[in-house]
Amino acid sequence: MCSRYFWVLALVLVLAVVPLTAINGVPVQDPLKVESAHYKLAFENEEVQVVYIHYGPHEKSALHQHPAGVVVNLTDGHLRFSDQSGAIQEVRAIHGEARWFPALRHKVENLSNTSYDGVYIAVKGKTAAAAGSPGAIPSDPPVNALLASILHGAGAK
Repeated sequence: MCSRYFWVLALVLVLAVVPLTAINGVPVQDPLKVESAHYKLAFENEEVQVVYIHYGPHEKSALHQHPAGVVVNLTDGHLRFSDQSGAIQEVRAIHGEARWFPALRHKVENLSNTSYDGVYIAVKGKTAAAAGSPGAIPSDPPVNALLASILHGAGAK
């Protein structure tokens, strides 16, 4: 059932994300290679890369880079992002929330006493260069509502 839920969630996000994609011409280091303990490939084609994210309590990553994409929080979390210049941003992840991220290079630290799990859908190729302005796009309430209904529906079965 978890697998079915995951693929439905991934499909919904891909369909919701394509119009929100940002210009992303920056080459990236694949987190699957430099941070394989925290990132596992779920699906990939020429348009998107869907990656499962898992950070145990208080785990930290090395510096790595992500292409532009959407993260979907499967659990609540309290994370600290540190970029290559040392700038720090704390992020509160809310279960079921979908959030756009521009291409970024960072280190991650899970500040929680519980594991953090998420799904990152990175846009690639023509999709990444298609439209939109660079920079973060805030959470999309209609997408979040749709995701919440999927999450609650999957938990009830």
